[in-house]
Amino acid sequence: MSRLIMKIAVAGLALTIATTNASAAFLDSFFNDLFGPMSPQGRQVVRINGNHNVGDIIVSFGDRRLYYVESKTVAYSYPIAIPKAEAKWSGVSYVSQKRENPAWTPTADMRRENPKLPAYVPGGDPRNPLGTRALYLGDSLYRIHGTDAPWLIGQQVSHGCIRMYNEDAADLYRRAKVGAKVVVTWDRMRTM
Repeated sequence: MSRLIMKIAVAGLALTIATTNASAAFLDSFFNDLFGPMSPQGRQVVRINGNHNVGDIIVSFGDRRLYYVESKTVAYSYPIAIPKAEAKWSGVSYVSQKRENPAWTPTADMRRENPKLPAYVPGGDPRNPLGTRALYLGDSLYRIHGTDAPWLIGQQVSHGCIRMYNEDAADLYRRAKVGAKVVVTWDRMRTM
């Protein structure tokens, strides 16, 4: 019990110091050291084995990360939100189209689950769950897209789509080509 009280007291002190010094980086580091990661790590450059083609996108639901293969040995790694248990899927697809500020129309299942959802949200609306960029996967309803709820990145929340921070979705949008191979797996990616 006294250890918990000590942690809470130290956390309160750290919060006071961080707000006084406006040191968000210190606060993140402190809480990560004390309690473990509070949010997923951001975009990273990682080393990979050479089994993928340049331009491939590998979505690892096991890692809760998306990897864009930059070269035979390097990939950009982005944190993602993944599908809920009942929406789990895997397979190979491709980027069939890319859209800036895509409009969103929820499926009938989504509206049955939440009748308060609007029938349509125009592109560019800050409440649009697709965020600012979307990569459409094959002829499915699945997309890799930004989000209007960045605090859910790292969580198991979607109906099958792969959510990213808007700035990461914009970065991937710039890199990825229409026709790019997309591998979606529950296996973990082997990085070095």
